[in-house]
Amino acid sequence: MATTATRWDVIDVGPNIGSAIHTDKETLLSGEKRDEIRELMEQRGVIVFPEINLTDDEQIEFTHTLGTFAHEVGEGSKDGKDSVYPITMDPKVNPNADYLKGAFFWHIDGTMSEMPILASIMSSRSLSKTGGETDFCNTYAAYEALSEAEKAEIESLQVVHAMWRSQLYHDPEPSYDKLKLWQSIGKNTLPLVWTHKSGRKSLVLGATALQVEGMGIAESEMLLVRLREWATSEPFSYRHSWKLGDMVIWDNTGTMHRALPYDHTSGRLMHRTKLEGEEAFA
Repeated sequence: MATTATRWDVIDVGPNIGSAIHTDKETLLSGEKRDEIRELMEQRGVIVFPEINLTDDEQIEFTHTLGTFAHEVGEGSKDGKDSVYPITMDPKVNPNADYLKGAFFWHIDGTMSEMPILASIMSSRSLSKTGGETDFCNTYAAYEALSEAEKAEIESLQVVHAMWRSQLYHDPEPSYDKLKLWQSIGKNTLPLVWTHKSGRKSLVLGATALQVEGMGIAESEMLLVRLREWATSEPFSYRHSWKLGDMVIWDNTGTMHRALPYDHTSGRLMHRTKLEGEEAFA
Protein backbone atom coordinates (compact mmCIF):
# COMPACT_ATOMS: atom_id res chain seq x y z
CA MET A 1 0.00 0.00 0.00
CA ALA A 2 1.36 3.43 -0.93
CA THR A 3 2.21 5.84 1.88
CA THR A 4 2.37 9.61 1.80
CA ALA A 5 5.79 11.08 2.56
CA THR A 6 5.86 13.30 5.62
CA ARG A 7 6.69 16.91 4.90
CA TRP A 8 9.26 18.08 7.43
CA ASP A 9 11.77 20.71 6.34
CA VAL A 10 13.84 22.35 9.09
CA ILE A 11 15.75 25.55 8.33
CA ASP A 12 17.84 27.49 10.87
CA VAL A 13 17.07 31.22 10.70
CA GLY A 14 20.01 32.46 12.78
CA PRO A 15 23.41 31.25 13.99
CA ASN A 16 22.38 30.71 17.63
CA ILE A 17 18.61 30.96 17.70
CA GLY A 18 15.52 30.12 15.70
CA SER A 19 14.44 27.40 13.30
CA ALA A 20 11.58 27.35 10.80
CA ILE A 21 9.74 24.09 10.16
CA HIS A 22 7.70 23.67 6.99
CA THR A 23 5.24 20.87 7.49
CA ASP A 24 1.56 20.00 7.25
CA LYS A 25 -1.16 19.91 9.88
CA GLU A 26 -1.48 16.14 9.86
CA THR A 27 2.19 15.64 10.71
CA LEU A 28 2.11 18.30 13.40
CA LEU A 29 -1.03 17.00 15.09
CA SER A 30 -0.01 13.35 14.95
CA GLY A 31 2.49 13.85 17.77
CA GLU A 32 5.08 11.77 15.95
CA LYS A 33 7.53 14.70 15.93
CA ARG A 34 7.07 15.50 19.63
CA ASP A 35 10.57 14.58 20.79
CA GLU A 36 12.22 16.27 17.82
CA ILE A 37 10.27 19.48 18.41
CA ARG A 38 11.12 19.56 22.12
CA GLU A 39 14.80 18.91 21.50
CA LEU A 40 14.96 21.54 18.76
CA MET A 41 13.14 24.03 20.99
CA GLU A 42 15.69 23.55 23.77
CA GLN A 43 18.62 23.90 21.36
CA ARG A 44 17.31 26.73 19.16
CA GLY A 45 14.96 28.52 21.57
CA VAL A 46 12.34 29.43 18.98
CA ILE A 47 10.53 27.40 16.31
CA VAL A 48 8.42 29.02 13.60
CA PHE A 49 5.73 27.14 11.68
CA PRO A 50 5.12 29.55 8.78
CA GLU A 51 1.48 30.01 7.78
CA ILE A 52 0.46 26.65 9.26
CA ASN A 53 -3.01 28.12 9.94
CA LEU A 54 -4.05 25.96 12.87
CA THR A 55 -7.53 26.58 14.25
CA ASP A 56 -7.90 27.20 17.98
CA ASP A 57 -8.93 23.60 18.55
CA GLU A 58 -5.95 22.36 16.52
CA GLN A 59 -3.57 24.59 18.47
CA ILE A 60 -4.93 23.17 21.72
CA GLU A 61 -4.52 19.65 20.33
CA PHE A 62 -0.95 20.41 19.22
CA THR A 63 -0.13 21.81 22.67
CA HIS A 64 -1.27 18.54 24.25
CA THR A 65 1.09 16.55 22.00
CA LEU A 66 4.11 18.36 23.50
CA GLY A 67 3.42 18.21 27.23
CA THR A 68 0.94 19.24 29.90
CA PHE A 69 -1.43 22.04 28.93
CA ALA A 70 -0.93 24.96 31.33
CA HIS A 71 -3.85 26.51 33.21
CA GLU A 72 -2.44 29.66 34.77
CA VAL A 73 -4.58 32.19 36.62
CA GLY A 74 -7.01 33.69 34.12
CA GLU A 75 -5.58 31.69 31.21
CA GLY A 76 -5.96 28.38 29.50
CA SER A 77 -9.46 27.44 30.61
CA LYS A 78 -12.98 28.56 29.72
CA ASP A 79 -16.19 26.93 30.87
CA GLY A 80 -14.14 24.04 32.20
CA LYS A 81 -12.42 23.36 28.88
CA ASP A 82 -8.93 24.09 27.56
CA SER A 83 -8.85 27.37 25.69
CA VAL A 84 -6.56 29.80 23.89
CA TYR A 85 -5.74 33.15 25.50
CA PRO A 86 -6.18 36.35 23.45
CA ILE A 87 -3.14 38.63 23.29
CA THR A 88 -4.47 42.04 22.32
CA MET A 89 -4.47 45.65 23.44
CA ASP A 90 -8.26 45.77 22.99
CA PRO A 91 -9.80 45.73 26.51
CA LYS A 92 -13.12 44.57 25.06
CA VAL A 93 -11.41 41.34 23.96
CA ASN A 94 -9.01 41.05 26.89
CA PRO A 95 -9.94 42.94 30.09
CA ASN A 96 -6.30 42.61 31.25
CA ALA A 97 -4.91 44.38 28.17
CA ASP A 98 -3.29 47.08 30.31
CA TYR A 99 -1.20 44.49 32.14
CA LEU A 100 0.01 43.11 28.80
CA LYS A 101 1.83 46.37 28.10
CA GLY A 102 4.75 44.92 30.04
CA ALA A 103 5.25 42.56 27.09
CA PHE A 104 6.90 45.36 25.10
CA PHE A 105 10.06 44.95 27.17
CA TRP A 106 12.44 41.99 27.38
CA HIS A 107 11.16 39.41 29.83
CA ILE A 108 10.79 35.77 30.86
CA ASP A 109 7.28 34.67 31.76
CA GLY A 110 6.85 33.38 35.29
CA THR A 111 9.66 35.05 37.22
CA MET A 112 7.21 35.44 40.11
CA SER A 113 6.85 31.65 40.29
CA GLU A 114 9.21 28.94 41.51
CA MET A 115 8.48 26.90 38.39
CA PRO A 116 7.86 28.96 35.22
CA ILE A 117 6.01 27.63 32.21
CA LEU A 118 8.07 25.48 29.86
CA ALA A 119 6.95 27.13 26.63
CA SER A 120 4.46 29.41 24.92
CA ILE A 121 2.74 28.66 21.62
CA MET A 122 1.30 31.64 19.76
CA SER A 123 -0.63 31.97 16.50
CA SER A 124 -1.41 35.15 14.60
CA ARG A 125 -5.09 35.91 14.00
CA SER A 126 -4.99 39.59 13.00
CA LEU A 127 -2.00 41.88 12.39
CA SER A 128 -1.18 45.55 12.61
CA LYS A 129 -0.18 47.22 9.33
CA THR A 130 3.04 48.40 10.98
CA GLY A 131 5.09 47.10 13.90
CA GLY A 132 4.08 44.20 16.10
CA GLU A 133 7.06 41.97 15.38
CA THR A 134 8.29 39.74 18.22
CA ASP A 135 11.93 39.70 19.34
CA PHE A 136 13.52 36.65 20.94
CA CYS A 137 16.97 36.01 22.41
CA ASN A 138 18.66 32.76 23.43
CA THR A 139 19.78 33.01 27.06
CA TYR A 140 21.53 29.63 26.90
CA ALA A 141 23.74 30.75 24.03
CA ALA A 142 24.35 34.15 25.63
CA TYR A 143 25.59 32.53 28.83
CA GLU A 144 27.73 29.98 27.01
CA ALA A 145 29.48 32.74 25.01
CA LEU A 146 30.59 34.63 28.14
CA SER A 147 34.25 34.44 29.10
CA GLU A 148 35.22 32.15 31.98
CA ALA A 149 36.00 35.23 34.08
CA GLU A 150 32.53 36.67 33.42
CA LYS A 151 30.89 33.35 34.28
CA ALA A 152 32.80 33.20 37.56
CA GLU A 153 31.76 36.78 38.36
CA ILE A 154 28.02 36.04 38.16
CA GLU A 155 27.84 32.32 38.98
CA SER A 156 26.48 32.60 42.52
CA LEU A 157 24.55 35.88 42.27
CA GLN A 158 20.87 36.10 43.25
CA VAL A 159 18.45 38.66 41.83
CA VAL A 160 15.22 39.98 43.36
CA HIS A 161 12.40 40.06 40.79
CA ALA A 162 9.18 42.04 41.13
CA MET A 163 6.24 42.34 38.76
CA TRP A 164 5.84 46.03 39.61
CA ARG A 165 9.30 46.79 38.24
CA SER A 166 8.23 45.67 34.76
CA GLN A 167 5.03 47.73 34.94
CA LEU A 168 7.02 50.90 35.62
CA TYR A 169 8.57 50.59 32.16
CA HIS A 170 5.27 51.58 30.52
CA ASP A 171 3.64 53.42 33.44
CA PRO A 172 6.47 55.24 35.26
CA GLU A 173 4.16 57.44 37.37
CA PRO A 174 1.39 55.14 38.64
CA SER A 175 -1.09 56.20 41.26
CA TYR A 176 -0.38 55.14 44.82
CA ASP A 177 -3.27 52.66 44.72
CA LYS A 178 -2.06 51.12 41.47
CA LEU A 179 1.48 50.72 42.81
CA LYS A 180 0.10 49.19 45.99
CA LEU A 181 -1.87 46.68 43.89
CA TRP A 182 1.19 45.79 41.83
CA GLN A 183 3.36 45.36 44.91
CA SER A 184 0.77 43.12 46.56
CA ILE A 185 1.87 40.40 44.10
CA GLY A 186 5.12 40.25 46.03
CA LYS A 187 8.65 39.53 44.89
CA ASN A 188 10.80 36.51 44.14
CA THR A 189 14.54 35.88 44.46
CA LEU A 190 16.05 33.88 41.61
CA PRO A 191 19.53 32.83 40.52
CA LEU A 192 21.10 35.03 37.86
CA VAL A 193 22.50 31.84 36.33
CA TRP A 194 20.00 28.98 36.05
CA THR A 195 21.63 25.54 36.18
CA HIS A 196 19.16 23.27 34.40
CA LYS A 197 18.60 19.57 34.96
CA SER A 198 20.38 18.98 31.65
CA GLY A 199 23.53 20.57 33.05
CA ARG A 200 23.30 23.53 30.68
CA LYS A 201 23.08 27.04 32.09
CA SER A 202 21.13 30.11 31.06
CA LEU A 203 20.77 33.72 32.20
CA VAL A 204 17.67 34.82 34.12
CA LEU A 205 17.12 38.47 33.25
CA GLY A 206 14.33 40.75 32.05
CA ALA A 207 12.11 43.64 33.02
CA THR A 208 11.11 42.12 36.38
CA ALA A 209 14.74 42.07 37.59
CA LEU A 210 14.81 44.60 40.42
CA GLN A 211 18.20 44.30 42.12
CA VAL A 212 21.13 41.93 42.55
CA GLU A 213 21.35 40.89 46.18
CA GLY A 214 24.43 42.25 47.96
CA MET A 215 24.98 45.05 45.44
CA GLY A 216 24.17 48.72 45.59
CA ILE A 217 21.44 50.00 43.28
CA ALA A 218 23.80 51.61 40.76
CA GLU A 219 26.20 48.64 40.62
CA SER A 220 23.31 46.19 40.30
CA GLU A 221 21.70 48.15 37.49
CA MET A 222 24.97 48.36 35.58
CA LEU A 223 25.42 44.59 35.72
CA LEU A 224 21.83 43.77 34.77
CA VAL A 225 21.83 46.19 31.85
CA ARG A 226 25.23 44.97 30.64
CA LEU A 227 24.02 41.35 30.63
CA ARG A 228 20.70 42.25 29.01
CA GLU A 229 22.51 44.14 26.27
CA TRP A 230 24.81 41.15 25.72
CA ALA A 231 22.01 38.56 25.72
CA THR A 232 19.86 40.56 23.30
CA SER A 233 22.68 41.44 20.90
CA GLU A 234 22.58 40.25 17.30
CA PRO A 235 24.42 36.90 17.66
CA PHE A 236 21.79 35.60 20.10
CA SER A 237 18.64 37.31 18.76
CA TYR A 238 15.89 36.68 16.23
CA ARG A 239 13.09 39.04 15.16
CA HIS A 240 9.94 37.42 13.85
CA SER A 241 7.89 39.39 11.34
CA TRP A 242 4.46 37.83 11.53
CA LYS A 243 2.30 36.63 8.66
CA LEU A 244 -1.29 35.57 9.14
CA GLY A 245 -1.46 31.92 10.16
CA ASP A 246 2.09 31.76 11.55
CA MET A 247 2.55 29.78 14.74
CA VAL A 248 5.61 30.25 16.94
CA ILE A 249 6.69 28.18 19.93
CA TRP A 250 9.47 29.28 22.24
CA ASP A 251 11.32 27.78 25.19
CA ASN A 252 10.40 30.10 28.06
CA THR A 253 13.17 28.62 30.23
CA GLY A 254 15.96 29.49 27.81
CA THR A 255 14.84 32.65 26.01
CA MET A 256 13.58 36.16 26.62
CA HIS A 257 11.08 37.86 24.35
CA ARG A 258 9.30 41.16 23.72
CA ALA A 259 6.73 42.58 21.32
CA LEU A 260 7.63 45.60 19.23
CA PRO A 261 5.36 48.67 19.36
CA TYR A 262 2.32 48.87 17.11
CA ASP A 263 -0.96 50.77 16.84
CA HIS A 264 -3.04 49.55 19.79
CA THR A 265 -6.23 50.28 17.85
CA SER A 266 -5.10 48.11 14.91
CA GLY A 267 -6.93 44.98 16.07
CA ARG A 268 -3.71 42.95 16.29
CA LEU A 269 -4.66 39.62 17.86
CA MET A 270 -2.64 36.58 18.84
CA HIS A 271 -3.94 33.37 20.39
CA ARG A 272 -1.64 31.77 22.94
CA THR A 273 -1.42 28.44 24.73
CA LYS A 274 1.26 27.31 27.17
CA LEU A 275 3.03 24.20 28.38
CA GLU A 276 3.15 23.56 32.12
CA GLY A 277 6.54 24.04 33.74
CA GLU A 278 8.66 20.96 34.29
CA GLU A 279 11.67 22.46 36.08
CA ALA A 280 12.02 24.98 38.90
CA PHE A 281 14.53 27.81 38.84
CA ALA A 282 17.79 26.54 40.30
